[in-house]
Amino acid sequence: MAKKDPYAALRFKEFRIFLGMRFALVFAWSMQFVIIEWEVYSLTKNPLSLGIIGLMEIIPAISMALFAGHIVDQNEKKSLLVKCLIGFSVISLGLFLVTVPSVVSSLTKSTILWIIYALVFLGGFVRAFIGPTVFSLLSLIVPKKNYPNAATWSSSTWQLASMFGPALAGFSIGIMGVHWSMCLVFACTLVALMLLTQITRKPILNPKIGEPIFQSLIEGVKFVFNNKTILGAISLDMFAVLFGGAVALLPIFAQDILKVGSEGFGVLRAAPAVGSIITMLAAAYFSLNKNAGVKLLTAIFIFGLCIIVFGLSEIFWISVLALFLSGVADGVSVVIRNTILQLHTPDNMRGRVSSVNSIFVGSSNELGAFESGVTAKLMGVVRAVVFGGCMTIGTVVVTAFISPSFRKLDLEKEVEALEKED
Repeated sequence: MAKKDPYAALRFKEFRIFLGMRFALVFAWSMQFVIIEWEVYSLTKNPLSLGIIGLMEIIPAISMALFAGHIVDQNEKKSLLVKCLIGFSVISLGLFLVTVPSVVSSLTKSTILWIIYALVFLGGFVRAFIGPTVFSLLSLIVPKKNYPNAATWSSSTWQLASMFGPALAGFSIGIMGVHWSMCLVFACTLVALMLLTQITRKPILNPKIGEPIFQSLIEGVKFVFNNKTILGAISLDMFAVLFGGAVALLPIFAQDILKVGSEGFGVLRAAPAVGSIITMLAAAYFSLNKNAGVKLLTAIFIFGLCIIVFGLSEIFWISVLALFLSGVADGVSVVIRNTILQLHTPDNMRGRVSSVNSIFVGSSNELGAFESGVTAKLMGVVRAVVFGGCMTIGTVVVTAFISPSFRKLDLEKEVEALEKED
């Protein structure tokens, strides 16, 4: 077996530009979401309002997901992503304007709140297209034998941006206020757009251009549900994120339980991403492909335990440590899942498969935020988080029991075969 090259994908110039673009985009998106969380809770002091933020984004993201996947598979990816980033920039500009002090003072809290919800809702439509477009574009930038390595670096970049975005959001809110923090988000969207223009247009690999949309959507859904490996990986991750969505309640923990202010909120929000990025960077050097099924189940079990510890903690450093370790476990899950998706998805179906994945996994973040907000309202914040952690562990136990084939999942031979290709 040839020696593993941890930098194989990074040797392609366009892939490095792609990573820069993705970092700027995710940095802006994650920072914006944290700023919105803080602003909305400051306006309402109601946990349910945090859940509504997630709901406002997930409704269009889910309803448009399959259609977006069809559009992505039928069109040139770079040009489509440019349009998406322009849309995201306009939404960020709108959120920046609605937080201008003179605007805030001239409107009622209710009006500001609903304007924010409306802009988040529009962002959900944009998000429905961004996910499958980015996923599809990645596979056109590097050779197939480098997909696993590219997926690891792409996931690491996503997590790195997810780490710095929330952390900077917390500090910038404390230093500059919400208004100028949103201005920084808008600037980052423009950086992402500028980098994307440096990537050349790519060929459309779908042989069924012009295929009727209904037939196309059915084909994509059937592929995912007939591929037990893909279905198992995204289903397991979906339930883990759905029930373990404690991150949505972090403004409450920061303000009312741990009493650490906006700076502490930024640290709490970034802690899971720090853990994930360490795991993902390590995965570039040490493969997670052997016994991938067992590793995935174990990682999500540990994730659930960490969520329970976080929910019960009233000490800041213990809370940060629990979130950090939950990120380490989640990083293992993300690397394995993304490797499965890149290896098992045909080029002509990447948009649709990614869209189904976004329904299962991506949207579960917002569903988890809504679930956390509702359960926090019904049973209290601490009980809601502990309940979510217990349900996550329960999901792992059930999956391990009913799917012995998933426990035996091993990607090592597939990856070795690709690495031997010229």
